[in-house]
Amino acid sequence: MSYCDGWCTSADDQKYHDTEWGFPVHQDRKLFEFLILEVLQCGLSWNIIINKREIFRRCFNNFDYDKIAFYGEKDVARIMSADGMIKSERKIRAIIHNAQCFRKIRDEYGCFSDYLWAYTDGKTICYNKHGAGEIPAANGLSDMISKDLKKRGFKFLGSVTVYAYLQAAGMINDHGSDCPRYKYICEHYPTIVKPRFHEHNVQYFES
Repeated sequence: MSYCDGWCTSADDQKYHDTEWGFPVHQDRKLFEFLILEVLQCGLSWNIIINKREIFRRCFNNFDYDKIAFYGEKDVARIMSADGMIKSERKIRAIIHNAQCFRKIRDEYGCFSDYLWAYTDGKTICYNKHGAGEIPAANGLSDMISKDLKKRGFKFLGSVTVYAYLQAAGMINDHGSDCPRYKYICEHYPTIVKPRFHEHNVQYFES
């Protein structure tokens, strides 16, 4: 049994794991959606985020960053008053601000995906020992990307949050090596094996 099974505690978790988590994403709308989810998750459990995902979708125009970038005070109030929404005005305003920063990167690089995937030369990284369950909270790659995103004005995107984002978007394959999704990703997408890179707070998750 893969250690991945340890965090698939609901049908929604299982579906997310089986169809989204760790599969390489190159569509800007989806990359922004995952960015929103990671910002909202800060300080909360992932189960809360998964359970409220459709609420977020309704509140944020199906994660359309071009629309979100032009949200004003009425939109902040609308989102804050939405049933089931996480009541964090700071996070809501950060998401709006991040949409504006996201558009700037898109305008500079042609798409956000080209900017982000340039860090791995378009390949999914399989780090040594991660497949055996030794997973960090952050590493050198997430440090670099977090630093650059902050320089560009992004908020709520520290190295730990960025590492989770890279996992979700498929830039890092952190499925267990005995998980069928690990093998599928390695066989169907460009991947590269690399040594561990300036990892922080490594935890061992038993298979």
